[in-house]
Amino acid sequence: MANAELIPNKGSDKIEHKLVLQSGAAWNKQSYEAYPKGKPLISVMRMSLPPDTELPWHTHAIPNTAYVLSGQLTIENKNTGVTYRAKAGEAINETVNSAHRGYTSELGAELVIFYAGVEGQELSEPLPGEKPEY
Repeated sequence: MANAELIPNKGSDKIEHKLVLQSGAAWNKQSYEAYPKGKPLISVMRMSLPPDTELPWHTHAIPNTAYVLSGQLTIENKNTGVTYRAKAGEAINETVNSAHRGYTSELGAELVIFYAGVEGQELSEPLPGEKPEY
């Protein structure tokens, strides 16, 4: 990016930043042990969930983080029933190889999800009998 230039914020000459999340573990304290082996492939997905929506039960074989742009999302662990709620402006690390689902309230949710995977690997795997997440 040799020709890149910084474009200042209109109305402000100060660049601002905020670290939203930095952790080596998922929301339920499950530690991330290693990244998958293979040629790295970073994926970024924007997902819109209408109000009162349930995603199917699924797992991820790779670390991923969702940033909530608007609304709120509740993540539920299938085995324990434990839940975690993230609202607009917050990020949540999802679990690896642990069955879970997300659901919304009357607010719905708009998310940006970052996946740290490898070429040829699925971003999400449905549990047997469940529909794919996307």
